[in-house]
Amino acid sequence: LLPALLIGLTLLAACSPQDQNPAATPIAADQAYASVAAEGKGFTAGALMAANPVYVLFDPQCPHCGHLWNASLPLQSKVKFVWLPVSLMGAKSLPQGAALLQASDPAAAMPAHEQALLSGQGGMSASASVPEAVETSIQANTTLLQRLGAESVPFIVARHAQSGQTVTHAGALGTQELARLIGVQ
Repeated sequence: LLPALLIGLTLLAACSPQDQNPAATPIAADQAYASVAAEGKGFTAGALMAANPVYVLFDPQCPHCGHLWNASLPLQSKVKFVWLPVSLMGAKSLPQGAALLQASDPAAAMPAHEQALLSGQGGMSASASVPEAVETSIQANTTLLQRLGAESVPFIVARHAQSGQTVTHAGALGTQELARLIGVQ
């Protein structure tokens, strides 16, 4: 029973990419926050005027990313989250990421998508036809994830609110663990 439980917990932590781009230039750990802020394309949820956004690279098909979204909800009154879609897990990832980015209110579209994903319905409906600029942004986010050395999603990049240090984390967290990681009370 214990080995099965350990395997189950490991699987609940994060989703791993299908393949990595070996040609991607790695980003040094001390440059992670600045690089994601400068290069990432996503949508904002939470406290829009917060000084140091928390960046989350996520795949729309990843249930662990859905759990992290839900864990972030109680913190959104204090924290600005920027959600950057990547395409790692399959054919639906890119169109769903594009649909979220193109939604008139992505932060409002995300809860319905995550609920549909976590309930086994596969997430939101999305057109397979993705505008080239949006596809390029999602592919750039995916390359950015790989350059960060991340091996799974969700992948969090933030500045700790008290220390100012860059923190990263691969995998889902509960609300309290997320708050501790980013230094929010």
